[in-house]
Amino acid sequence: MKYEQLAKDIIKNVGGKENVNSLTHCVTRLRFKLKDEKKANTEVLKNMDGVVTVMQSGGQYQVVIGNHVPDVYEDVMVIGGFSTATSDETEQKTGVLNSLIDTISGIFAPALGVLAATGMIKGFNSLFLALGWILPNSGTYQLLNAIGDCFFYFFPIFLGYTAAKKFKLNHFVGMAIGAALVYPALSGLTAGEPLYTLFQGTIIESPVYITFLGIPVILMNYGSSVIPIILATYVASKVEKLFKKIIPDVVKAFLVPFCTLLVVGPLTFIVVGPVATWAGQLLGAGTIALYEFSPIITGLVIGGFWQVFVIFGLHWGLIPLAINNLVTLGYDPILALTFAASFAQTGVVLAIMLKTKNKKLKSLSVPAVISGIFGVTEPAIYGITLPRKKPFILSCIVASIGGAIIGWAGSVMYIMGGLGIFGIPSYVNPKSGLDKGFYAAITSFIIAFILGFVVMYFSKFEDDEVTPENKEEKKEETLVKQEVIGSPLKGKVIALSEVKDEAFSKGVLGKGIGIEPSEGKVVAPADGVLTTLFPTGHAMGITTDNGAEILIHVGMDTVQLEGKYFTPKFKQGDRVKIGDVILEFDKKAIEEEGYSVTTPVVITNSDNYLDVIETDKVNINYKGELLTVVI
Repeated sequence: MKYEQLAKDIIKNVGGKENVNSLTHCVTRLRFKLKDEKKANTEVLKNMDGVVTVMQSGGQYQVVIGNHVPDVYEDVMVIGGFSTATSDETEQKTGVLNSLIDTISGIFAPALGVLAATGMIKGFNSLFLALGWILPNSGTYQLLNAIGDCFFYFFPIFLGYTAAKKFKLNHFVGMAIGAALVYPALSGLTAGEPLYTLFQGTIIESPVYITFLGIPVILMNYGSSVIPIILATYVASKVEKLFKKIIPDVVKAFLVPFCTLLVVGPLTFIVVGPVATWAGQLLGAGTIALYEFSPIITGLVIGGFWQVFVIFGLHWGLIPLAINNLVTLGYDPILALTFAASFAQTGVVLAIMLKTKNKKLKSLSVPAVISGIFGVTEPAIYGITLPRKKPFILSCIVASIGGAIIGWAGSVMYIMGGLGIFGIPSYVNPKSGLDKGFYAAITSFIIAFILGFVVMYFSKFEDDEVTPENKEEKKEETLVKQEVIGSPLKGKVIALSEVKDEAFSKGVLGKGIGIEPSEGKVVAPADGVLTTLFPTGHAMGITTDNGAEILIHVGMDTVQLEGKYFTPKFKQGDRVKIGDVILEFDKKAIEEEGYSVTTPVVITNSDNYLDVIETDKVNINYKGELLTVVI
């Protein structure tokens, strides 16, 4: 497994596999639902090689990995022994908005990759047709159209599966409901004169062609629909739960799905489907009303805040609206307004890449620009622009201008296609081809890219800004070549190779030294943050203000004491100053229990330094010079 060690470290620092309720992933993030987010070592994860950052939003603990997240996900699933669904998930109170976002993302995230892929095929097919490269009656066009259209047309079946997973319904029951909604023979029943018409003269006027046990059935076109299958699956999950309680175990395997489908199937066609469809039509009309009120203002707001929505996971609220608009209207103007955002971000990062003299920042910028061109901007946002604030703000302003251009021109999306440059075919009008809206969309992202680059290139940012106040400080920084780590204990110094634990003695966890403590007290070896404090109190991690990551592990196998004889004085996340007493432990009692109190002190990110030099002293006092990291 390529990412085996990273997967192990992630599982460990989210609180262990026993703290994980469920795990999914999107384009760049592992999306955990944890039983207790307080058990996760967020700062450790943020500083971990292979992790861009950590976000806590929408009831999810999101570990941002980057473009290779599917491979990391596979290794995490295997090493953690996680199944695709969990049966012991503990419900948490996350608030209405967080619960809604979590539900939407849980249903749509697994399907969006294939939805975008098939949309790209359909979009390119339309583009080739508009350019005259293929003919509408050719086999090439028909075959590509079938491949591109299949997923979206049969979307209820796929959403039946993902919604069933989310609502803890038998997955195949959810798919069966979706399949019934798009069953081809039902569409033929609407030919001829209706039996009668319900709600005549209203916005929801509905002809009735068939009845079920005398009850009128309103037949609608559920191909590509979103809301009906989600609501139907939710209802089915409640019905299934009821039947599971009353049906004997010996016949549950077939009688529970039988009874569930027999109840929910007709109910979906008679009530759930029509009501959900009407609700979808109203949502579509509402979003269009907002857009028509002022497409330019709507573009300024949605375009400008799109990247903020992505950070907090709020963009999931717009994706179902866009899909609903595509179904009910045949196009969507809302997500179209965000098209320029990724290019604005990419232009800003390209300027930083060309301008910065910071080699690490330059190396981070190269893959961020490449992924940004293809619409994946999380590496750029979390790794480069957001930490420096000003570049991120500039990218949002430029994205807002791009959104306003799209709104002014009336550009809309006709398919849910790819991201970045792969999103271009989404703007090809299937009826008129390359129209004004298509060229306006192209113009908007070119302007956003160039404007983002220009405003960033001629702006100062954190890496090159030198003022009279910080000039001397920066000069002094360039002269600093080492950091001295004080001793957290008082006692006898031994070589790390003498520690009776191979993980330490062989340097697997980093370079460092061992101490045979003479007193039961651990003090802060430097100013920094207590980034990790194990619940048992026997081990802790401190990140110094200069970036050194120090692991202090009191004793060998003392985790088995389960916290007995250890008394922490600080809690995880607290700032500490050199000499602060972080932990007290009963040295004598631990030794009487048969455990060694030999304490390794290790720099876990030793690879970031030229060298880690140990003290030559035999005995050392608190805060004495123990280790020197050479920068």
